[in-house]
Amino acid sequence: MDEVDVVDGVRGLDRRLLSGLHARGADPRVAAVARGLSQAGEHGLLWLAGGLAGAAVDRERRGVWLRGTALTAGAHLASMGVKRVVRRPRPARVRPLVRTAGQHSFPSSHASSAAAAVAVVAHGAPGARLVLAATAPLAAAMCLSRLVAGVHYPSDVAAGVALGVLTARLGARWVVNGRG
Repeated sequence: MDEVDVVDGVRGLDRRLLSGLHARGADPRVAAVARGLSQAGEHGLLWLAGGLAGAAVDRERRGVWLRGTALTAGAHLASMGVKRVVRRPRPARVRPLVRTAGQHSFPSSHASSAAAAVAVVAHGAPGARLVLAATAPLAAAMCLSRLVAGVHYPSDVAAGVALGVLTARLGARWVVNGRG
């Protein structure tokens, strides 16, 4: 199998998965959840607000919360930078359920910030087990919502998750200890 066949196979799989998940948005309840998650995740808002709330409530570990929030914002910004370089257009074969802030889809910034937030918690944020139990399913739902909404291909979301986890992993020591 040559390189063109592999690329075409991935693109075809991307389109088929997107079509199948986007079809779930025909249910008004599913569409409403996808829209709500998309709005909550715009520019990492949900994750940034959660980190700031943690800093406000947990004064003893305020620095950890603030560094984790900064790292999550960094993952989001990194994703936006990659989008400007790659410039992959959003899916054109489906009608999106939400408006988007930009016209490029790779990688998903929603997925980057969601994955970074979960990875920060997993790598030692305060109250990690309790917070992880709440954030991981929410982050997964947010990632899926981008497909249901029809604004990303699965490979966009997968790349966003990878970028978010990588960013969090690279900054984990700084988040926990205040130094890299």
